[in-house]
Amino acid sequence: MNFDVVIAGGSVAGLLCAREIARNGNTVLVIEEDYEIGTPEHCGGLVSLSGLEELGVIPFRKTFDHAIESAEITAPNGTSFEINSAKQKVIEISRRELDKQIAFQAQKNGAIIKVRTSFQEITDTGIRTNNEKINCKIFVDARGVSSLIHKDRTGILSSAQYEIYADWIKKGKVEVIFDQEKYPGFFAWIIPSGEGKGKVGVAGKGINVSESLEKILKEKGEYSTIRKIYAPIWIKGPIKKFVEGKTVIIGDAAGQAKPTTAGGIFTSGMGGVYAGQAISEFLKTNNKADLEQYQKKWTARFGKEFEKQLLARKILERVDNNTINKLFESITPEIIKDISEKDDFDFHTSSIIKLLGLKGSIKTAQTLIGGEIKKLLS
Repeated sequence: MNFDVVIAGGSVAGLLCAREIARNGNTVLVIEEDYEIGTPEHCGGLVSLSGLEELGVIPFRKTFDHAIESAEITAPNGTSFEINSAKQKVIEISRRELDKQIAFQAQKNGAIIKVRTSFQEITDTGIRTNNEKINCKIFVDARGVSSLIHKDRTGILSSAQYEIYADWIKKGKVEVIFDQEKYPGFFAWIIPSGEGKGKVGVAGKGINVSESLEKILKEKGEYSTIRKIYAPIWIKGPIKKFVEGKTVIIGDAAGQAKPTTAGGIFTSGMGGVYAGQAISEFLKTNNKADLEQYQKKWTARFGKEFEKQLLARKILERVDNNTINKLFESITPEIIKDISEKDDFDFHTSSIIKLLGLKGSIKTAQTLIGGEIKKLLS
């Protein structure tokens, strides 16, 4: 078999990359090791409508679950505040259906998709799968976090997410729970997919995520579990090189998920779009500089925001519960109003700064957290 491009990984980044390559008249094959596009569904499913529009996706009715209206943030001592998120136009989508919708776009443009087909190795003329050898000019690695596990384990956290039915899950209301003893370096979350149903998850360094999640659910009340997903998440930002010879790395495999939340529908999806455009140009010119445009474009768009998110992550990893409780005490109604007025869900470092109360109390924050603050504010 011969293709211009073979993409390993049939998730958002890989499928968007395939769509762009096929749209430009090139032959492209997407191989997915699982038995279904969109399965297993690791993602929380939050994305902004503006982000989806930029990716070229207007969600089908089956894809769009509902709009998120508010987010409740809780400190270790139980103190909480609520942000009105209506202006951010964040929606909860079914990742299973979103991936299928983008797969349909890719196929309509001429891409071929095969499931139950796994990448084995790169060969002199292309790649080898579990079924056959395939010749190609470019190989795209879109296999997700699994591609990073052997490169740097320090950037990986364990996570668990259960889909559940429970009366205490309220449609339109996300919950985020911080506790450095229970979920070191990360947090727990509740993301509704409707009234009385949603996803509850947890991640953290050196914890048994299953036990931690079971404790959260026990404290919350009665529930029924529909699905359990365990998956590694990457929190260390982009890898150094997105292009290595004739291999192009995109999405989670390139570290394009946000370091603060590990969410990456938009940032990873744009990686797929930029890569697809650059590959299409390279196939016309055979000029390596055209291929390199992919990383330049992605970095120009997201690089500074990711640097700030990595600094925010350093702060989160250094603070203890007592410090988090104190910072929550300093959050004023004005700060909450400022964040509620902000309309960019995908670039959220400024909201983190406001949440930490930093602009109003830099001296106090430096005493509590350390020297990274000035960099974060710059």
